[in-house]
Amino acid sequence: MNNDATRQRLFDQILNEYSGMVDRICYMYSNNSEDQRKDLYQECMLNIWQGLRNFRGDAKLSTWLYRACINTCVTSFRRHSKHSSTLPLDQAITMTADESSRPDDLKELYRLIGMLGDIDKAIIMMWLDENSYDEISEVTGMTRNTVASRIRRIKERLVKFSNS
Repeated sequence: MNNDATRQRLFDQILNEYSGMVDRICYMYSNNSEDQRKDLYQECMLNIWQGLRNFRGDAKLSTWLYRACINTCVTSFRRHSKHSSTLPLDQAITMTADESSRPDDLKELYRLIGMLGDIDKAIIMMWLDENSYDEISEVTGMTRNTVASRIRRIKERLVKFSNS
């Protein structure tokens, strides 16, 4: 995308239509604090802005955004690997003001999803955002059948986690 005006319009569209999706992804990969989530969000937006120069439109914008955000979050997580991969319940309870407006069951679901590995987190978050198996397949590089199997197994693990 060579035109700066076009790039700015697309970025504005992303901010208006997809900021909630980006925030949810950052929420799942920030297991320490509101500050970490905000840092991840800013890093994602910076990478999106920079990446828009190379966005050709071959994939749906939402698919491209998922991939960019997940890659950013996973890279950040690996850089700071000393952090736990789960969100302790006491931290989930003390989340930011806008998070406290979420129902308790949603917080618990996010806590349980936080116990999953990076790829499984990405898959289940895309599924919860109502992406099709084909869209998830495109982001992850897995076949559609593999995505379907992984989602089934992830759901089973989440049920198992919740019963523990």
